[in-house]
Amino acid sequence: MVDTSGEGADRSAAALDDAAFTLMSVWSHAHNAPDVPVPSTQLRALFILERGPVNISRLAAGLDALVSSASRLCDRLEGAGLLIRDPGRDRREVTVRLTADGQALLERLRVRRRAELAGVLDAMPPPAREALLWGLAEFHEAASDRDAGGGSFPMLA
Repeated sequence: MVDTSGEGADRSAAALDDAAFTLMSVWSHAHNAPDVPVPSTQLRALFILERGPVNISRLAAGLDALVSSASRLCDRLEGAGLLIRDPGRDRREVTVRLTADGQALLERLRVRRRAELAGVLDAMPPPAREALLWGLAEFHEAASDRDAGGGSFPMLA
């Protein structure tokens, strides 16, 4: 068992930080393929839009960006055919949503990411894999609970 008090908590956080870096490296490998037409910031926007249409202000908040920057990012994604703007009743209230091509890109990435992750998980001994998956589910729940309580994880919403 891992000591999570005092200095043990610091060691646990450092170990998790190292593991998260490795996980992000494996996860992002799929995003660096030649057929991915957009950089990571634009992918982040597409992941937000995958949850459903949002206005540009909310997209900017999810990206922790200025509304003007999010609007320019949407210009590029719209030009690439990955999102579409829907004007609202008020000219200032524009909603953006994924196109079929945008959704297909995210699905292609999801399949690749899961294949990369499955390869790593298959290399682990079954008890370690089960412990990892249980721990990650608990971590996700704790982070989601923290976010629901006004924490600082806007991407979990």
